[in-house]
Amino acid sequence: MIGVSTYVESSVRWGVWDLPAAVLPAGYHRQVRAAGGLPVLLPPDDEADAAELLRRLDGLVVAGGPDVAPERYGAARHPRCGPSAHARDAGELALIRAALAEGVPVLGVCRGMQLLNVALGGTLVQHVEGHGGQPGVFGRHPVRPVAGTRLAGVLGTGELPVPTYHHQAVDRVGDGLVVSAFAGDGLVEAVERPDGPLVLGVQWHPEAGDDGRLAAALVTAAAAAAEERARTSPAAR
Repeated sequence: MIGVSTYVESSVRWGVWDLPAAVLPAGYHRQVRAAGGLPVLLPPDDEADAAELLRRLDGLVVAGGPDVAPERYGAARHPRCGPSAHARDAGELALIRAALAEGVPVLGVCRGMQLLNVALGGTLVQHVEGHGGQPGVFGRHPVRPVAGTRLAGVLGTGELPVPTYHHQAVDRVGDGLVVSAFAGDGLVEAVERPDGPLVLGVQWHPEAGDDGRLAAALVTAAAAAAEERARTSPAAR
């Protein structure tokens, strides 16, 4: 069972309705399902008991979205930093920290990678050029996984083109994370924990493409972690 964080938008239209709604691009849940996982959508809630929720999940995807509030990593706001989603920041940071504490595998996508980095004490560059397409359209550029990393074990070490749409990026890498991919201009494109349950963040948007290997790696890691948690839990003994 894989939890996937969602947006909450003040106005979403379907049929005759135009209402506030929790929404998520369909590529996320489709890739999880295609990989054999059961996707569960998680609306942002800074009041939620994240630890209790994570004990019911086997994996977590932190989805893309708006810029992380710079006060979350102790920075002054850059003029090009976008509006903040404070409830989503709080809720997703709580989910990430609970997942790390519970040994639940994590995949962070774009903003999700940035928030993972911030949760572990890292910082962000608030504006970069050349890593997005036109408004509402994904760009593409090549990334290269770092040899010997877990990401390279999934995607190989060759250069591969990825769907991309971001203007912020990792600056100082969070505690316990290592860089596992770079763009051609040297920008950090992925971070991971080198050991323990899978903890991986990628700056691109795999859900916007047809490469399901990252979702498959998460589902495989979630199944293994769930088996280990069941084996070592007091109830299992």
